[in-house]
Amino acid sequence: QLRLVESGGGLVQPGGSLILSCAFSGTYHAIGWFRQAPGKGREGPLCISVYDDSTYYADSVKGRFTMSRDNAKNTVFLQMNNLKPDDTARYYCTAAATTHGIFPLPEEFDYWGLGTQVTVSS
Repeated sequence: QLRLVESGGGLVQPGGSLILSCAFSGTYHAIGWFRQAPGKGREGPLCISVYDDSTYYADSVKGRFTMSRDNAKNTVFLQMNNLKPDDTARYYCTAAATTHGIFPLPEEFDYWGLGTQVTVSS
């Protein structure tokens, strides 16, 4: 069974950068990141990394967020640059064991971490 543990959240000033990590166990088709801001619904996927190295980015993070993977350490990373106050949210790492396409639909992500809080504020 897939297990995911996020880390790396914290407080950062607008325009700053942060790297989130997601340590996982098990095998998967794709791992992605979602987020949920206070009082709002879950947003995502923000980005997806597929086992074949295909990568997807939502328009809201394209050019600012980069997802990478260290297979030897079973860890994926989310490099977040030029952070904005609107990026303040709890960020969740999630995995899809199977999918009907290349990139899983939101409902196909069925394994979730507990999340890590990112706060962008001066």
